[in-house]
Amino acid sequence: MKKIIMFSIFAVSILASLILFRLFHAHLEIPEPQSAVDGMIIEVVIEGIGNPTCLEWYNNLYLLICDRSGNIFSVRYDSTDDKFATPVPILTNLNDPHGVLVWKDSKNESSRLFISERGQLSAWDISNIGDGPSNWGLSERQFLIEGIPAGNHQTNAISASKNDTLIWHSGSTSNADEENDDRNGALLEVNPWTGEHTILASGVRNSFDGCWVPNIGYVFTDNGKDWGGDFPYEEINLLSPGGNYGWPNTSPDVPIPDGTLGPIAVIQPHASANSIDFRPPNSSLPGGDKTVYVTNYGSWNSVIPVGKEIVRVDFIRDENATMGWRGEVSVVVENLATPLGLAFHQNGDLYWGEYAHGTIHRMR
Repeated sequence: MKKIIMFSIFAVSILASLILFRLFHAHLEIPEPQSAVDGMIIEVVIEGIGNPTCLEWYNNLYLLICDRSGNIFSVRYDSTDDKFATPVPILTNLNDPHGVLVWKDSKNESSRLFISERGQLSAWDISNIGDGPSNWGLSERQFLIEGIPAGNHQTNAISASKNDTLIWHSGSTSNADEENDDRNGALLEVNPWTGEHTILASGVRNSFDGCWVPNIGYVFTDNGKDWGGDFPYEEINLLSPGGNYGWPNTSPDVPIPDGTLGPIAVIQPHASANSIDFRPPNSSLPGGDKTVYVTNYGSWNSVIPVGKEIVRVDFIRDENATMGWRGEVSVVVENLATPLGLAFHQNGDLYWGEYAHGTIHRMR
């Protein structure tokens, strides 16, 4: 009996050591981006950002960057010289920011800045907006929503909807348990002035980001549960208001439970599909008019490392597929370490952040 106990302790220790190694190894890796597409140039354009979690081009001159350390940086881009200025913090002392959005009310033309933090959503009114982020006048902070539980995951990206509301991505607190708060494992629709909110989509374990694809709708990433071996796939879903997307009730035998919606594209299990953006029609990067790019961060929950790449997903009309669309996935950039935030510039160049290394990369 003693030998069995000692062996069990040894086995658990080895397993824990392997998990810790996988968790922290990515932070020690040096990314060596390699394009899977001929003719593409990849370069580091910004350094010293801490831990970038999200990228948002406010316009063609200013890139906004979330830093998990608690900052929102603004970086000016000079297209004439093709150079980036020194990052300027426009907000500090935030709690784990994972989403930023500059929003304009279509009714009164007023502008607001929204920041998604751990379990809360905040807003600031913006004055002098034409002068660029570093010169904005920001009002006092308004806490729109507070108290959403955070555990394994937290609240992530914010997007503008088509009806003057916000879409807020809220992760689950656990791997595969029912949530005590139905705002976890969901997408929320939020009134941008009052913070009133409702469940827009449920059964979503950890949706990091979403984007609008013309003539299709709002598509969003969702990371599947761990400890399931080669199940489940990471998902790209198409938003259907009020829809349930299956988590945590999926299984290898029942991947799409009755009454739930399946994905329109799938990515390798445990690749950790996170940030997503629509490829603009003028981009020189490969794809068509229904193409998105996605960062796959990678995961500790696989024997053979997966992810650490950027993929493109081309959506194809298919009446036999889930919700009428089928996504074809191909690798665009590989040999990355911790790719997380991603955004296209208006000129079609692609930018992404290396979370563990505080760098922003560009492919053109």
